[in-house]
Amino acid sequence: MIVITTPTGTIGAAVAESLRAAGAPLRLIARDPARLPETLREHTDVVVGSHADPAVLTTALTDAAALFVLVPPNFAAPDVTGHYLGFARPIAQAVRAHAVPRVVAVSSLGRGFGGPAGFLSAAWAMDDTLESSGAAYRSLQAAFFMENLLHQVDMIRSRGTFVLAADPDAPLAAVATADIARTAADLLADTTWTGQQDVPVRESVDHSPRQMAQIISETLGRPITYQQATLADYRARYASSGASPATVDAMIEMAEAQTAGVYPPVGDHGVGTTFRQWCASVLAPAVAAARE
Repeated sequence: MIVITTPTGTIGAAVAESLRAAGAPLRLIARDPARLPETLREHTDVVVGSHADPAVLTTALTDAAALFVLVPPNFAAPDVTGHYLGFARPIAQAVRAHAVPRVVAVSSLGRGFGGPAGFLSAAWAMDDTLESSGAAYRSLQAAFFMENLLHQVDMIRSRGTFVLAADPDAPLAAVATADIARTAADLLADTTWTGQQDVPVRESVDHSPRQMAQIISETLGRPITYQQATLADYRARYASSGASPATVDAMIEMAEAQTAGVYPPVGDHGVGTTFRQWCASVLAPAVAAARE
């Protein structure tokens, strides 16, 4: 039995659908089972509740052969690392108690970075806690999500620009969420791996934001430019959206860490979808749909 958390989220749902299609026995932890696709509701065992709840974990992890972990975002959290550990600690205890042999979790690229890194640091604290369970562990070290640009579809469509805090000409490691899900599903289906290891999940080439703008322009067939936001702009944007002070601070720390080179050079670790492919298959349709 493979246990999947966040099965109604983008990555969790893709992991669950991939494993279901392959015939793997699945148990899903879901706060709202009604949000699950019919195929998953009909062909999986569903445990209702949160994977931060020890009682839910006791039910879900009985006879589990593997567990997929993703901490859901909570922009209202008063403590970002505390939010991650609020899931990781009970999971580690339950994994130990039920002798779950393998755990795969979505974390962040750059583990080992020496300075504060906001959300990235919180993810690495989760890694440390889950490793303490003693289970074989794979930390999926994800780069900047390409899907983050979907939050700016209206700006791309109407103003021909997108905004990040990154240096226009500095390489930015990125990944499509589909590749994170694919990597997770492959590991969860594999019963042979042991030990604890970080697994980088990123595109094989790092593009600068200016290069990303060029690729988007070529894909959409019209000029798209990149604008570098100041950290003050970033802080004001997230504060105005209702994010907690801790979340705003974590976003700023993460942006500062990315500017400071938190993501290592790509080396031989690139996988899957290129940014150009993602723009054609995901971004372009989203921009077209925004016109309707």
